[in-house]
Amino acid sequence: MKLKLFFVIILLFLMSSLTKAQLTAHTLVHVGYVYQNQSFGEIGGRLLLLNNDDIIFRIGASGLFGSVNGKFAAMPKVEADVLFNFEKNVDLNHAYYFLGGAEITTQYIAPKVGVTLFGLVDLTGGYAFPLGTEGLHGKKLEGFNLNFTINLPIVMIRDLLN
Repeated sequence: MKLKLFFVIILLFLMSSLTKAQLTAHTLVHVGYVYQNQSFGEIGGRLLLLNNDDIIFRIGASGLFGSVNGKFAAMPKVEADVLFNFEKNVDLNHAYYFLGGAEITTQYIAPKVGVTLFGLVDLTGGYAFPLGTEGLHGKKLEGFNLNFTINLPIVMIRDLLN
């Protein structure tokens, strides 16, 4: 029940933000590393929504792949982030953003905070709360959470291939 309420609140927050102004959308492919009591590789897609460069909304879905207790494991992951930087009158405006968000898999939900450089390289940390009692192949995924991600805009990939 609490999980459903959490998703409803996030959805209402995003929808209320979308109705206030026209947002520009950009698609990204991302690859990364996730540590959650176990090492996982991550690959997925994200949608970047912005009206100006001060606040950016980002939603995404990905797959986590790794070995847990000697067995291959794959988990879907959904995430939502808010990136913000209100710094003005600098030479390289918005070179970095602070970010806050949450991610959820079939095994845990994790609020997170971090920093991103140019929106392309993310480093985030958080704390995961387990969903259920079984765990993944007998291993409970809870506690400290670390993510390192590289985001590649689809436009940049298309330009490199042409």
